[in-house]
Amino acid sequence: MCGVVGIVSQSPVNLELYDALTVLQHRGQDAAGIVTIDEGNCFRQRKANGLVRDVFEQKHMRRLQGQIGIGHVRYPTAGSSSAAEAQPFYVNSPYGIALAHNGNLTNSRELKIRCEEAHRHVNTSSDSEILLNIFAWKLSLINAPEVTAEEVFEAIRGVNEEIVGAYAVVALIIGGGLVAFRDPLGIRPLVLGSRVSESGKKEYMVASESVALDVGGFKLERDVAPGEALFITPEGELHSAICAKNARLQPCIFEYVYFARPDSIMNGVSVYAARVRMGTKLAARIRRDFSHLDIDVVIPIPETSCDIAVEIARTLGVPYRQGFVKNRYIGRTFIMPGQKMRKKSVRNKLNPIPAEFAGKRVLLVDDSIVRGTTSEQIVEMALESGARAVYFASAAPEVRYPNVYGIDMPTAKELIASGHDASEVCRMIHADALIYQTLEDLEAAVREENPALTTFETSVFSGEYITPGVDEEYFSYLDRQRSDDAKADRAWNGANGDLELYNI
Repeated sequence: MCGVVGIVSQSPVNLELYDALTVLQHRGQDAAGIVTIDEGNCFRQRKANGLVRDVFEQKHMRRLQGQIGIGHVRYPTAGSSSAAEAQPFYVNSPYGIALAHNGNLTNSRELKIRCEEAHRHVNTSSDSEILLNIFAWKLSLINAPEVTAEEVFEAIRGVNEEIVGAYAVVALIIGGGLVAFRDPLGIRPLVLGSRVSESGKKEYMVASESVALDVGGFKLERDVAPGEALFITPEGELHSAICAKNARLQPCIFEYVYFARPDSIMNGVSVYAARVRMGTKLAARIRRDFSHLDIDVVIPIPETSCDIAVEIARTLGVPYRQGFVKNRYIGRTFIMPGQKMRKKSVRNKLNPIPAEFAGKRVLLVDDSIVRGTTSEQIVEMALESGARAVYFASAAPEVRYPNVYGIDMPTAKELIASGHDASEVCRMIHADALIYQTLEDLEAAVREENPALTTFETSVFSGEYITPGVDEEYFSYLDRQRSDDAKADRAWNGANGDLELYNI
């Protein structure tokens, strides 16, 4: 999962891109990058591993000149964590294109062969660089002397015919403008916002979440539609077209469970309101199926589950307490690479308040249980703090299947619920009871905010993949790419030998 942003303004965009990436930091903590186009029609770039605040120093911000630009925060799934794979990526032909991507292409191996056949060199193992080269190749086939909206849309139609998977893309074209497009199923989010400049001209921003618009003073206009492409000129002329066949909205439901900020609106749904409804649904299940549990207090595992836990406590008529103090200088453990790092980070990230646990039957609430690493350690902390009993509630159903659309939910063997029922998982995390949300209730919690959302991408829960080509052979490939050992090897190689061949 990554975060992307693009801005077309009548004033410098460097600081606004920085601010937008800062509020999208929750979507990726591995690397960050910004590319702008200056008055001389040249790309200016800064990208590196690290948090936004660490990647961009004052000297870098001064160099990022221009009134149009894109930015990216990276959370690695495909590829490695080396600095060479930080985004945006760049190619010089045709025109000069820089591109950033959120999602994952499930046919990247075949696409890399297509790039080789088109004599386009891919310098990294990132599917985002492959996507850039496919887009550049399709644009070069048109062979137009100038960049126009229709030529860009024609190229994107060709891209959509070649690539399979999830993608929300922002790109810059020298002599053209800002391009944005979304996959035909709208799996990954992308929103459009606008504002009026002091001179009265329209300015635009596209971003992964609406919260990025808020910080820049942009008003949310709408979501970019599934299969839609936008082309915005430096003068602020907006062009749009549906560039995919059979486009329909089937967004990733895990965005609402975990990834998105609660103050964001995506696909017409308030993330906060959806999470409150998750709490309502889960409380109803506890009343119906777990009425024998004598719960003294409801305690969230901060922070995503806090809104859910408050609603559970309110509905059940049980006190709500903050039982853990979070170290806000530790990143999100779910998206940290490596099992050892994740285990170490849980204890560094959360510290219990013993008085809230001592002698009490505690209901711990989390957004989901993926590997089980965090859940097990948190239950242990609650017991060590004197809890009389520890019940565990998950706002999401059992995560049993790998994600292939841009979330680093690893191989099935690394998912605690894969091959285990709820009672077995309960024993494995040492809880006295375990309550999962049902998939039906989770979908209803989001759909009630926007009835037009008839279907979702729910593969991690259901095992149903909505794009072709996701089979056992592909999962074997994922096993090789996504295991912690494989990631460690790629990270070492990236740090000790990979060279980036361009530095704008």
